[in-house]
Amino acid sequence: MSKIDPNEKRPFIPVGIAVMTVSDTRTLEDDRSGDTLVKRIAASGHKLIDRVIVKDEADAIQARVRAWIGRDEIDVIISTGGTGLTGRDITPEAMRPLFEKEIDGFAIMFQRISYDKIGLSSIQSRALGGVANGTYIFSLPGSTGACKDGWDGILQPQLDYRTLPCNFVEIMPRLDEHLKRHKG
Repeated sequence: MSKIDPNEKRPFIPVGIAVMTVSDTRTLEDDRSGDTLVKRIAASGHKLIDRVIVKDEADAIQARVRAWIGRDEIDVIISTGGTGLTGRDITPEAMRPLFEKEIDGFAIMFQRISYDKIGLSSIQSRALGGVANGTYIFSLPGSTGACKDGWDGILQPQLDYRTLPCNFVEIMPRLDEHLKRHKG
């Protein structure tokens, strides 16, 4: 079971996070899911680097993610919305081609946590995680409850360097080593 270092030998290391809400209808003024993530990011001590709303269009989603993964100050991208089963829900299809590696366990853990809250309805979620150009990318459903569950249950502890026995932060410096190896 994960826990914060009880001996406090590890310092907290803030990471740079970008938040993207995927929606055809939301604006920054009424984006409750994006607001939920932004508040939790700040409360955890991390840095919000950018926040946008992008239409449910694969080209627009991919363009924004490509721009962000090229920025050194962005370590993590979190999207909310577009992970359901309807025709306009295309976030997973837009994200997967960008991934160098998919974090299969993210979807599994998200569904496990969701199941405890919403039961079998959790089967409708297509939350996912991956890595592209040394940047973590996580896609959460568009509900505020799903954003709370994803952040509180997975992302907050895994984005805290003090979390033992392991966490996402400690391997960040090695996420793009395969890219460096082939540039030589």
